[in-house]
Amino acid sequence: MSSLVQSHKRSLGSLPPVGPIAYGLWRFTDDDIEVGQGLLETALESGMNLIDTADVYGFDWGGTGFGQVEEILGQVLAATPGLRDRIVLATKGGIAPPTPYDSSPKYLRSACEASLRRLQTDVIDLYQIHRPDMYTHPADVAITLHALRVEGKIREVGVSNHTPAQVAALQAHLEFPIITNQPEFSAVELTPMRDGTLDQCMAERVTPLAWSPLGGGRLATGEGIAPDLLALLDSLAVREGVDRSQIALAFVLAHPSAPVAIIGSQNPDRIRSSAAALGVTLDRADVYAIVQASEGVPLP
Repeated sequence: MSSLVQSHKRSLGSLPPVGPIAYGLWRFTDDDIEVGQGLLETALESGMNLIDTADVYGFDWGGTGFGQVEEILGQVLAATPGLRDRIVLATKGGIAPPTPYDSSPKYLRSACEASLRRLQTDVIDLYQIHRPDMYTHPADVAITLHALRVEGKIREVGVSNHTPAQVAALQAHLEFPIITNQPEFSAVELTPMRDGTLDQCMAERVTPLAWSPLGGGRLATGEGIAPDLLALLDSLAVREGVDRSQIALAFVLAHPSAPVAIIGSQNPDRIRSSAAALGVTLDRADVYAIVQASEGVPLP
């Protein structure tokens, strides 16, 4: 049985190839530098060289405030010679509490430059607009991103939580390609398969970065998951000799758009075990069974 699960490295523009599973830092709020070093080293050893964060991380999830996670990551990078060169560093800007979104030229530039200071680095490999600011014209966003790129402060550009139309509107004003879009995508969140997001990624050679591929942990715990979907994932896990989480990750990795699945565990053993998803075999019957169990209705 041939597998749809895509375990190859992903190409992100001019950046070094990245593993099919990335490490996300939303929960990276422990300010113990040795703990942070250990988590990043574990991720790298497990093939997760794309490290994804955002300036707003730390504002919730037990953090102490805006910018905290970037500050912790910056301290870890400063304390660990050579670590910066081993990772593809991605961060996001454009959320400005208590104002929801701000991608105006002045704010977006200040956000990027503040991220550089907190991260203690000269350049951000992948800079992403976190959520679309509906009151900034995409031409203004494009001008700012172009300037930051020319100045060498960012290498490549992506977006997060953008609809296909919003991606297209921004791309129309950019002289270089948007290389990533970061939607929520999992066995319990199939919207990107239905709203054109993943279709656009395939059409425009944009790599999807799937956030919350375990449904916020629910696909691991089973909490709030439809019984039919849970039973199916468990049966596939038994067949493949893995756990339910690894089947859920494999489902995300099976889509032909070749997503990168972003995990965020703070448990080194769970980070390591996530890599087992790359060895899972899922065929067309398996993935369509997951889709039907997730949506609760048979496909036409």
